[in-house]
Amino acid sequence: MSLPSGPTAPPIARIQQNVLAVGERHLLNWLCARMPRWVTPDLLTGFGMVGAFAIFAGYAASNWGVDWLWLAIAGYAIQWFGDSMDGSLARHRKIERPSYGYFIDHSCDGLATLLILAGMGASPYIRMDVALVALAGYLLLSIHAYLSARVLGEFKLSYLAAGPTELRLLLIGLTIAMMMLGYAPGLFGAVSGFDLFVGIVGAILVLLFIKQTLTTAKRLALTERR
Repeated sequence: MSLPSGPTAPPIARIQQNVLAVGERHLLNWLCARMPRWVTPDLLTGFGMVGAFAIFAGYAASNWGVDWLWLAIAGYAIQWFGDSMDGSLARHRKIERPSYGYFIDHSCDGLATLLILAGMGASPYIRMDVALVALAGYLLLSIHAYLSARVLGEFKLSYLAAGPTELRLLLIGLTIAMMMLGYAPGLFGAVSGFDLFVGIVGAILVLLFIKQTLTTAKRLALTERR
C-alpha cells in the first residue's frame, strides 16, 4: 500500500500496532526477496481482487452446500497475499507510485470489503441488514484513516491491536464456525448467533469511528489554536 504525497500533503507516518505486524513484516520481506521479476505490484493487486470475488462466491454459493465455504476460506488467503504484497513489493523494488498506488489500493480495498460483507449477507448464515451495518462501520473507520493521513500526516493501519490480517483470521474462524454449527435459528429467534457476532463487530467499528473522530477533532482544534 502506498501513501499520498505532494507539495501540500504532510509527511505520512504509518502507524501499525497490530499483534501480528512484526511477524507479518518479516514474512512479506522474505517473500518479496524471492518474488519472480514478472510478478508486478499491479498483478498482485488484481490477484487480491480475485480472492475477494472468491470470498463473495463462496459465501453466496453456500446456499447450495456448506462445502462452498472452503472457497471463501481460500479466497481470504488469496486476498491477503495480493493485498499485503502489492505495496510491499513496490517498496522492496523501489518502484513506488505514491498517488497512483494510494488511489488504486484503497479503491480496491473498498470494493473487496463490499464483496466480503455482501457475500456474507447473501449466505444463509448472516442477514443482509446485519452485514451492511458491519460494512458501514468498516468504511467509516476507513474514511477516518484516509482523512487522518491528509490532515495529520498519520496513516493508522490498526485499531485495538488488530489490523486487516487479524480481521481476516477472525472471519476465517467465523466461517469455520458456520461450517461446524450450521444456520439453524439460535436462542435469539430470527437473529442467529452469527448475526449477533457480526452486528456487535459492526457496532464496535462505528463507535471506534466516533471516538477517533472526536479525538482527532480535539487534537486539530488545539493545534490550530496554538
